[in-house]
Amino acid sequence: MNKKLILWADDEIDLLKPHILFLHSKGYEVVTVTNGRDALDALQQQNFDLVILDENMPGISGLETLQQIKILQPNVPVIMITKSEEENIMNQAIGSKIADYLIKPVNPMQILLSIKKNLHSDALVTEKVEGDYRQEFMAISDQIGQARSIEDWYQLYNTLVRWELTLSSTDTGMTEMLKMQKSEANAAFCKMVRRNYEQWITTPDHPLRSNEVFKTHVLPLLDKGEKVCFVLIDNFRLDQWKVVSPLLSDYFNIERDELYTAILPTTTQYARNAIFSGLMPIDIERMFPDLWVDEDEEEGKNVNEAPLIKTLLDRYRRNYRFSYHKVNDAATGERLVQQFADLDNYDLNVLVFNFVDMLSHARTESKMIRELANSDEAYRSLTKSWFQNSYAIEAFKLMAERGFKVVLTTDHGTIRVDNAVKVIGDKATNTNLRYKVGKNLSYNSKQVYDIKQPQRFGLPAPNVSSTYIFALNRDFMAYPNNYNYYVQYYNDTFQHGGISLEEMLVPLVTLTRK
Repeated sequence: MNKKLILWADDEIDLLKPHILFLHSKGYEVVTVTNGRDALDALQQQNFDLVILDENMPGISGLETLQQIKILQPNVPVIMITKSEEENIMNQAIGSKIADYLIKPVNPMQILLSIKKNLHSDALVTEKVEGDYRQEFMAISDQIGQARSIEDWYQLYNTLVRWELTLSSTDTGMTEMLKMQKSEANAAFCKMVRRNYEQWITTPDHPLRSNEVFKTHVLPLLDKGEKVCFVLIDNFRLDQWKVVSPLLSDYFNIERDELYTAILPTTTQYARNAIFSGLMPIDIERMFPDLWVDEDEEEGKNVNEAPLIKTLLDRYRRNYRFSYHKVNDAATGERLVQQFADLDNYDLNVLVFNFVDMLSHARTESKMIRELANSDEAYRSLTKSWFQNSYAIEAFKLMAERGFKVVLTTDHGTIRVDNAVKVIGDKATNTNLRYKVGKNLSYNSKQVYDIKQPQRFGLPAPNVSSTYIFALNRDFMAYPNNYNYYVQYYNDTFQHGGISLEEMLVPLVTLTRK
């Protein structure tokens, strides 16, 4: 521990010699003064790690001294000590962003605790977190090896994300160990999906899928007479939800916080359309061919979401009035907020926020965004910053004020890719890096999950011999021609469409206003 320099200002400093000697014994150097003016002079002459300040001193008061300290050294933590229990003094001190507030008489251990909290908390937290993760490391490894059911994987993924967030907030060397463990978990999860995905589609024994979200989480609320806002944030992973959720805690209680399993391919065209229609993609194409957009068509793949919602409500014989709002930029977000009172006229309001998806694509295409989101932690931070400073948080505040029950989810997540696998396809093959569909695909079957009978898996077949293949873990697909360019350009970008914990296991949350 580096020796820390503390300034202690108190007009009765002679009576505090036992406290000062105690701090010396703990490795701190303490400079003492008897009034606020001398304290300010000392701060002008040298930098201190922490200031202990008596509130009631002759000359300028402790509060007046505090104001000047914040000008001279705004980042130095200040512990204020006072005999007074007046709430007004306490409020002024806290309003001036003091580090701690202690009421006399204080004992040496109180002082030491406050110093440790303000000077060493990061190091102490890091040490504790590192020790806790080391202890749980083997338990997590056992979980990976023993996970069988989708519920096991939900629990394991929650554990991995919890540790990812915990370790990223500390200065510890354990993050690399966790990355390796998460990669191991993803490899095992991909094997599990390859073994079980057909069963998930063809039998009643399956996890909650994209096409069942409305039936299980939205219609029951509407049937109870709730006014519902269904909010879908595109490309919204579990870790992003965990950093955003505290921002909603002043307005909502979390009634349900779950995961569900996105269908393959984990893209808007398939997974999101399945949510809004309540159907698997092949059934959308068969029942509503005018609402299904094929892979080779230029038309946007998510242009028919409102009509698909209408088909779902009609099929379940629900006459609920609904509105649909897609927010792609700040201007449409501001209009939504300004006209939010109109949402009271509907039983169900569907809001789609595309910012996270745009951030993911921008990171691929923009060098500046790549720098800003150069890690999963930075990617989460940008998501939180957007949510906190945009129309999104305003919209959620209005939902709470107007008493809406909120179902918040996404259609799929995204994963940062770093390993290219070679695939050959003809000109009709789609361009997505995490899945391909075509009739003349050449690939290593050990490197992908392939589906040669798409209809059996709920997927349309553009041609009789169409095959779908899905990238696994952190892989992405690249063509042999111009291979080096593809690898350099797309390596370390966020992609979706394939099989991974991040893409398939996604949040499904119900919020109730406080």
